[in-house]
Amino acid sequence: MTRGQGGPSRRAFGGGVLALGGALMIGAVPGAAAAPDPGSGSGGGNGGGGARRTTLRHGSAERAGLLSGHLDRLVTEAEAFLAPSPTHPWYAGAVLLAGRGGTVALHRPIGMAVRYAAYDEKTDTGVELPPHEQVPMTEDTVFDLASVSKLFTSILAVQQIERGALELEAKVTAYLPEFGGGGKQDVTVRQLLTHTSGFRSWIPLYKEPTREGKLRLIWNEVPANPPGSTYLYSDLNLIALQLILEEITGLGLDVLLHDEITAPLGMHRTRFNPPLSWRPGIAATEDARPPWSGLDRGMVRGEVHDENAHGLGGVAGHAGIFSRAWDLAILARTLLNGGAYGRARILSPASVELMFTDFNTAFPGDEHGLGFELYQHWYMGAMATPRTAGHTGFTGTSLVLDPTTDAFLIVLGNSVHPVRTWRSGSAPRVATANELARAVPVRPARGRTAWFSGMASATTATLTLPHVAGAAHLECALWWDTEPGTDRVALEASADGGTTWQPVPFATDGATDGTTEHPTGTVGGWSGRVWHTVSAPLPGPNALLRWRYTTDQRYVGRGVYVDGLRLLDGAGRPVFDEARPADGARIKANGWSRSAD
Repeated sequence: MTRGQGGPSRRAFGGGVLALGGALMIGAVPGAAAAPDPGSGSGGGNGGGGARRTTLRHGSAERAGLLSGHLDRLVTEAEAFLAPSPTHPWYAGAVLLAGRGGTVALHRPIGMAVRYAAYDEKTDTGVELPPHEQVPMTEDTVFDLASVSKLFTSILAVQQIERGALELEAKVTAYLPEFGGGGKQDVTVRQLLTHTSGFRSWIPLYKEPTREGKLRLIWNEVPANPPGSTYLYSDLNLIALQLILEEITGLGLDVLLHDEITAPLGMHRTRFNPPLSWRPGIAATEDARPPWSGLDRGMVRGEVHDENAHGLGGVAGHAGIFSRAWDLAILARTLLNGGAYGRARILSPASVELMFTDFNTAFPGDEHGLGFELYQHWYMGAMATPRTAGHTGFTGTSLVLDPTTDAFLIVLGNSVHPVRTWRSGSAPRVATANELARAVPVRPARGRTAWFSGMASATTATLTLPHVAGAAHLECALWWDTEPGTDRVALEASADGGTTWQPVPFATDGATDGTTEHPTGTVGGWSGRVWHTVSAPLPGPNALLRWRYTTDQRYVGRGVYVDGLRLLDGAGRPVFDEARPADGARIKANGWSRSAD
């Protein structure tokens, strides 16, 4: 992560629960093309096992089991951020890739890979190149991934854990004795991978002219917090992990990346320090000059943007890898397959599951597997579930994987072009993730349509049933996926014709979790992408009932669905059934709509 004056914070908080199951996936997905399992893989020497070997190909949204209209809107949403948002463009251009199963259903370049010659700090404007010198984005444009590089370092570390050369709970000093300076003697490998080591977020290593001086800064660094006591995202964690890997293997991180990941998987446009021959196909980053940059390099293109990675020769555990969208899709598919792709295996399914398992249950909102962030609505948007994994990069890059739906989203933008201060937050990442989440259909529990709350933020949607004489009990089906801790769906009753409303306790019965009581009359968070049967006694003979879904102004989940609304009398006989046209017509929907998906 590059730091500099005016640099935006990369994080926002959200609630969360234990995340499980990196290799856990839904059943057959349309478009999954499984390559034959040869029984053993390359690139890691691991047995083939029985994991899927799904490989990628371009195909239609239908083949991927996605809704094409929402993929179209994904592009439209992304293109909006080429315009002022709100003052400057969020990026000069981007490459968007979305898929499910073995099908890449969207692979679209937008905007410019190179638009500006420089940044004019006096007028806060970009000095645009003449139109004929600007370079459009293409599907194969290569990007400086920035902190998405951390995922590759983490995979290399987990490979060594799998092989027994590295112990997850071992102290770092077991591999790097000098690391213990400054009171860091108790930091473990796991704490490096989960950002709980106590390191502060960043130090200017690039100011030290020699590698020895840079290492000395790391050895002598005093923790900002006791190890294991706090979550604090730090580039230093992955730099330390790089040093461990190089020590135990005797190889540079760039060699490990090639031999253990990119060559076995056929990721031919992924590497540190791309050669000059790649430069015409690489997106530009920043006009790097003080005071916003620590180095004076002018417009950077084809060299790593991050100052510390640049100071380390372009090869660093936290930043420095260049790649394209298709290569990252291969990596995504490999992990969703449980560590295999085609004839190559780079990790065992158990190792992938570790990467997608939350080790930070003590720090709600900062869920983290080994290297991967989990359940982060601030850039995963409505794709976020306890099993959703991903990472972002300061240059405008991101990767999101959802094992629950077998979907993946890659957004590669050059958002520091021409300068890092022009953008903040993750609005394009959230907007595109929301559309891909919506593109995965939710089939009604009964019949052809169900009531859908929508996915708008800062809204209240109500679905009100009529008063029915003799009604004593509500039954229906409920599906929910909301931003945890903030957005909730409530069952309410009114005895005065709708002037005031009170919560109605209810019970849900899911396919796998049995009966759960909800005494507050509300639910929120993630329901497991399954329908739950709702049962609730009416509080009185004159009660009106409604479902109310309220969202805050920040992020949303996939939304709420209600289906099969029925009111029963005391003997269990239906006195209202929305499946009957006359009854269904009496439901008042405010913000809810009928949806087949």
